Amino acid sequence: MTDWTRLIRDTPDFPRPGVLFKDIMPMLADAEAFAAAIDALAAPWRDARVDAVLAIESRGFLLGAPLARALGTGLVPVRKPGKLPGPLLEARYALEYGEDTLQVQAGAVASKAKVLLVDDVLATGGTLMAARALACRLDADIVGASVLLEIAALGGRARWDDPAPLRAALVV
Repeated sequence: MTDWTRLIRDTPDFPRPGVLFKDIMPMLADAEAFAAAIDALAAPWRDARVDAVLAIESRGFLLGAPLARALGTGLVPVRKPGKLPGPLLEARYALEYGEDTLQVQAGAVASKAKVLLVDDVLATGGTLMAARALACRLDADIVGASVLLEIAALGGRARWDDPAPLRAALVV
């Protein structure tokens, strides 16, 4: 199996000074590494009953779609404002370098649907908690959350206040 973790690059001061950006693009560009990363994301959930993967914009989409395929389920995009039509649910959240909003289409999943939240990086936890809030507003049952990598020093895991498990394929 390819060591996909070696292809994640650190980019200092992006998108703002003081932020160390974890660039997953080299890993995505390598077919074997990408497949290994998706396998690592899927492994904890293979025996779980998942009705939908809620993938968080934007790099979460790149992981969420093949993960949904690997788990044999559908994909629901959790997007930034202005990207989705129809009645929407919205949650605001703080980033390590600002504030933002996530939206999901109202009724995107059936009530009590089993959902898995997916994102690329767990940093301070704001994005994941906003997606969790949206899943709750959809009346979904959260099976868990899965991230490609967790930046432990930023403490995002401590904000995860859900009884469902939070899994990281890589902790740095």
